[in-house]
Amino acid sequence: MDRQDGRTPEMPRLHRITVDFMSTAAGSCLIETGGTRVICTASVDESVPPFLRGKNCGWLTAEYAMLPASTGHRKQRDGLKKDGRGVEISRLIGRALRQAVDRSRLGERTITIDCDVLEADGGTRTASITGGFVALCCAIDRLIKDGKLKESPIVHQIAAISAGVVNGTPCLDLCYTEDSTADTDMNFVMNELGEFIELQGTGEGAAFSRDKLNTLIDLGESGCRQLMECQREALGERAQVIGQKQKLVLASNNAHKLEELSAMLGDRYDVLSMRDAGFTDEIIENGSTFEENARIKAETVMQATGYLTLADDSGLSVDALGGAPGVYSARYAGEQHSDDDNNALLLKNLADVPADQRTACFVSCIAIASPFKPTQIVRGECPGRITFEKRGSGTFGYDPLFEYEDGRTFAEMAPEEKNRISHRARSMQKALELL
Repeated sequence: MDRQDGRTPEMPRLHRITVDFMSTAAGSCLIETGGTRVICTASVDESVPPFLRGKNCGWLTAEYAMLPASTGHRKQRDGLKKDGRGVEISRLIGRALRQAVDRSRLGERTITIDCDVLEADGGTRTASITGGFVALCCAIDRLIKDGKLKESPIVHQIAAISAGVVNGTPCLDLCYTEDSTADTDMNFVMNELGEFIELQGTGEGAAFSRDKLNTLIDLGESGCRQLMECQREALGERAQVIGQKQKLVLASNNAHKLEELSAMLGDRYDVLSMRDAGFTDEIIENGSTFEENARIKAETVMQATGYLTLADDSGLSVDALGGAPGVYSARYAGEQHSDDDNNALLLKNLADVPADQRTACFVSCIAIASPFKPTQIVRGECPGRITFEKRGSGTFGYDPLFEYEDGRTFAEMAPEEKNRISHRARSMQKALELL
């Protein structure tokens, strides 16, 4: 099939994106797709709609309009009665671009994407989504540079393109002439993983087969990937706001605890120690419970760094000692004493306690403090008993004295074994659900 502009069926139109097209907007671009030209701007309002107030969540919405001369004959401006097509496309753009953002990390602010069509030659809605994403990235970059956001909440890259069956041939990126005579017309909105966000299709001129649908899907995915390359090229260094791992600070300087927590978190976050995040102050842990101390540590570090922070406060609770050493587990034998000193004192205090009364449990409370929502706390416990002497090569805390239900002490287990069943593993499992 010969297309009027000389393209082969699988070729998109020439795309060009010019960023910072409007100096007065938080983010903007002009996107040109063949003969279609759309100005996309992003505006930031430091508030959210009434239905989101107090919910620690931001909002993204969109508005779309065609300028009066955009189609060659004058289109009436919207008045009190909105153009139905414009409202439908506005909702589509908003739905699509909300998938790009983790709104829980946006703060209670609203980003509005305005898409104004200067010239229309088909594909105005898909061009608006593709350009709107670029304007959104520019606005997020501005918020970070202005110190209003610490890191980017953009979790996915979004692009959109059309495809259709014209004179029996599946074609990518239809211009107006092709679109108006197409047997089948489809719009694809996709993310960088190749997942569909929106898939619109109709056999307006003729029904289409599964084979034709598969071909159109392949064309749509190919076109979206090419547009994503165009988006990144236009953004330049600002493309780094796309898909950043969220930073998570572990509020501890304990090397063993940091190692355990990092292993449990996997590669989901960019994990930092307090020192890595620039926090070197002393934290006064004056709570009377594990929960209180975990909250103190998490909120202190979060407020100082501005990053999501996870703090664990844990220790040993021995029934025969009325729950001691409890929150004083790390300093049971005194502030400057070692693990060996703590273990020796524990054995001394339990010297006259028979085996059947040496029950104990390790407790871990994890607090997650976010800049955008209230602190959340979970608790995990691992029951066991205290032995009469140390066993095992592990030397972390009370591990050589704490016997698990399988008859081994924590110090006799490989680290990966302990990390599957420990008190910290149990609280982290609950914490991961919150994260």
